[in-house]
Amino acid sequence: MSADVGPATKRDEAPPPPPPADHPPVREQSPDGEPGVPPEHEQAERPSASREPAGDGEPGRPSEREEATGSVGGRAYGAPGKPLARGPFLFGLVGGLGVLTAIALAQMIVASLSTIILVVVAMFLAVGLNPIVEALQRRGLARRGAIAIVFIGVIVAFVLFGLAIVPPVSKQLTEFIDALPGYITELSNHPTLRKLDAEYQILPQVRTFVTTTLGPALASGIMGAGLVVLNGVFTTVTLVVLMLYFLGSLHTIKEYLLKLVPASRRARTRAMAEEILTGIGGYVAGNVLISAIAGVLTWIFLSIIGVQYALALALVVALTDLIPLVGATIGAVIVTGVALLDSLPAGIACAIFFVVYQQIENYFVYPRVMKRSVDVTPAVTVIAALFGGALLGIVGALLAIPVAAAIALIIREVVVPHQDRI
Repeated sequence: MSADVGPATKRDEAPPPPPPADHPPVREQSPDGEPGVPPEHEQAERPSASREPAGDGEPGRPSEREEATGSVGGRAYGAPGKPLARGPFLFGLVGGLGVLTAIALAQMIVASLSTIILVVVAMFLAVGLNPIVEALQRRGLARRGAIAIVFIGVIVAFVLFGLAIVPPVSKQLTEFIDALPGYITELSNHPTLRKLDAEYQILPQVRTFVTTTLGPALASGIMGAGLVVLNGVFTTVTLVVLMLYFLGSLHTIKEYLLKLVPASRRARTRAMAEEILTGIGGYVAGNVLISAIAGVLTWIFLSIIGVQYALALALVVALTDLIPLVGATIGAVIVTGVALLDSLPAGIACAIFFVVYQQIENYFVYPRVMKRSVDVTPAVTVIAALFGGALLGIVGALLAIPVAAAIALIIREVVVPHQDRI
């Protein structure tokens, strides 16, 4: 018996073939006509904060694993908290901490001022001796050999200065100590003093004063002088060693500092730095040359007129002549006073000699030696030396002129062109 076959229903039709594996799933449209989002993408796009923690955890709290590892939300040290409220209390606290930090830094600078000055002077001397080292390098010597020769020359200069100064001073001090009993005897035998002693008992009071007050004061003064001498020796040795280190690593220090300048301005900064360093070196070399000329001429003159310790006095003049403005006058006063103690004509001759020589040095020697090193007007030189001496004493006066020349160069090459472009 044959069964009637009716028309095929919709459920009896074969299902559609599945889409290929590399074909993205078709997004269903939302009721408003926009393309839908696949369930897995929709779940991935939901913020992690809206997810419910697994188990019975509370929303917004880290899981047990996060608490065990110390990481929250992928951060090794936990999620950052809320920023502090910028209220008046926080503002005042930060301002007070800033003031205390500035005060602490100022106290540190004041406490270490002597060390800072020592380092600055050592660097200044290293820059001043660098042209001599480079001149020896141009003659075929290695830099280490040139530095060794310059260092030996500096040590020899210090030794010669000590040999010229120490023996005369020690000899005069010994002669004074040996002659002191004779002076006391002559004073005690003087008729006027004996008459005053008989009336007012002067000598017993003098003996009491010497034994109770003057003796301990002299002892403490000698101890203080010894400590001052030891401190001066230690400072000199430290200065020489620092100068040697700076002289050996001057190029390295310069290149390192130039790396801190932006690359676009590095070439111009290098050229200006080279000019400043050349000016400082020329100033130091010129100042030493002028002082050497003053010392040699003083030694020749004092030897001619027969003043004792001519070499030591000439070295004093050369040393004081390094000080700008007043150095030559100080040396002239010292030498003239010593010559007056020797004889009146020698003192008058020394006064005339120094007056004439200072005019020659100020108007002929100094301008010709310094014209290629520091391009500073005389008024700026005087003002800079006065300010430097008021701030740091002799060291400030020595450093003031090359610093003023460097500032003038920066103003001329940087500030003035910038003002012209505005």
